[in-house]
Amino acid sequence: MKPGLPDVAREQAADIALPLDWVGMRGIALPLRLEDGATVPAQAEIAVDLPDPQAKGIHMSRLYLLLEELSARSPATPVALRNLLHQMRESHADCGSRAAALRLDFDLLQRRPALVTPELQGWKSYPVTLAAELHEASTRITLRVRIAYSSTCPCSAALSRQALQDAFAADFAAPSGIDRADVLDWMSRRASLATPHSQRSHAEISIALPEASDHLPLLALIDSAEAALGTPVQTAVKRADEQAFALRNGANLMYVEDAARRLRQAIEADFGACAVRVSHVESLHAHDAVAATASPGWQDQVR
Repeated sequence: MKPGLPDVAREQAADIALPLDWVGMRGIALPLRLEDGATVPAQAEIAVDLPDPQAKGIHMSRLYLLLEELSARSPATPVALRNLLHQMRESHADCGSRAAALRLDFDLLQRRPALVTPELQGWKSYPVTLAAELHEASTRITLRVRIAYSSTCPCSAALSRQALQDAFAADFAAPSGIDRADVLDWMSRRASLATPHSQRSHAEISIALPEASDHLPLLALIDSAEAALGTPVQTAVKRADEQAFALRNGANLMYVEDAARRLRQAIEADFGACAVRVSHVESLHAHDAVAATASPGWQDQVR
């Protein structure tokens, strides 16, 4: 900086003497390195507290440059985020800062195989959020992933089966024996008389990460959630894959409540405490069905 240039944040006092919980920047674009060597475009939010009621403002360029160092120097692992939080707070010791916060949003692209067709694959995008906060000596780092899946309504399936049963009983009301060929012919013509409704659905799963870990369990979390649901959305498909997907939906009927419970049970078994939010984008209604559940102490993560 040129000597003699004014530094308002340092040289002037606040007009209104009040401390601030957070001050920083949102929407910072940066390339983010992952531990597998991939680089993804990300958006960052970064802030420190301003407890000194007389301080005019923080030094935002200091935070920006520290974020740039993270982007250039190391993968975004929990230990790297923890170190960055401490550097952020230390960079504002002259402001009395005691807390620091960081949020990173990006999409993880992964190739996923078709259900049954060999060698058939396609790309899926998983929105990811990494959030880290430092308060005094306490650090909390969370990983959140959003997963798309298909959900078929159990009530709709039961009503469809009832309608088919009634139609079959009406068409084969005669007391004579039923010929197998006639039944198969009837099924080919009438089995779609009523079909249960399905919809694209979304789950957001949050877990805590050990602050000293150098591993980001992105794929492990995604795989655990998709296995629990059984019906993750597909990419490239042929007819055999589409039929396999239909079979999976038929074998995994679920209300939004079922999906939330399945996910929490699976994620807690694999990763410990978690928060789960699910949304079924209804094909029957003009509104969505939603549910949320969290391990003890994680209720603040489900809204």
